[in-house]
Amino acid sequence: MCELFEVTINETGAELDADEVAHWVTGCDGLVTGWGSRALAPEVFVTAPDLKIIAHSAGSVKFLVTPAMIEQYLVPRGIVLFSANKAIALNVAESAVGMLIMASRRWTDHNAHYHQTGKWRSADIPINGQYLRGCKLGLISASAVAREVIRLLQGWNIEFLVYDPYLSEQAAAQLGVRKVELNQLFEEADHVSVHAPKLPETDNLIGREQLRLLRDGAAFVNTARGSAIDEQALIEGVQTGRIIVALDVTEPEPPAPDHPFQHMPNVIISPHTAGAGYYGYLEIGETTLKALEDAFAGRPVDGAAPLDRWEQLA
Repeated sequence: MCELFEVTINETGAELDADEVAHWVTGCDGLVTGWGSRALAPEVFVTAPDLKIIAHSAGSVKFLVTPAMIEQYLVPRGIVLFSANKAIALNVAESAVGMLIMASRRWTDHNAHYHQTGKWRSADIPINGQYLRGCKLGLISASAVAREVIRLLQGWNIEFLVYDPYLSEQAAAQLGVRKVELNQLFEEADHVSVHAPKLPETDNLIGREQLRLLRDGAAFVNTARGSAIDEQALIEGVQTGRIIVALDVTEPEPPAPDHPFQHMPNVIISPHTAGAGYYGYLEIGETTLKALEDAFAGRPVDGAAPLDRWEQLA
């Protein structure tokens, strides 16, 4: 990037507050933000009247600007607000697929049994079942991550069921998925993976009614947001022993030290690391650089936030 543009870099190692960002961006054509960045102040658009793009080299951009800033500055000036969420989705989707395989095949149970007893197999752990190939896989939301999961699993003879109120029938057909209602998804799917954004309407989206519909032996994976699931309902569902749950996210994070999940063998937890991985991180850099080049050249920017659908963004 430094070879292509004249770049001013925050080399202090400290997070800049809103006033400092407004000062640093004076006269700039582009602003690159990332994890740890704070919300922007309106002064940014005053000190940088020629600003063409705000490139967020991370996921959600909703915290960066307000609807008033969009209406007053971004839309009238044609300023692009870019998110590298498609690149992040690569790592998260890989994690989701891995969790689905691991949970459905009960690898952690087989591993624990061997290490704890020294015995080869347990009569209490199934060694056969409906795994990913040939299954009905329920996806909650047709997000960037869910779409990458679908792409990764092409050729696995999977029927994808998707619950997403904003997904049109035409878009569903293009993705090769069947759009269903929430309860229908839980009733029909062999396994379920949650990819819903954090929005007011997705808080506790999944509760007792849905979890009771899951079939015995189902893998239930969440790499999205812990707030999408009613935690007490999930605890009760896990206690039945009917399902295997794999979580990369909880609400809150981390769970309390005495949380029931700690002592539930059919709960697999990773500490919000699904988005990590060299491949995806390199793609974040590549897509952010491409966004800057396209914006400065007046070309459409892949990854530009749809400002007309701001309320639907995570």
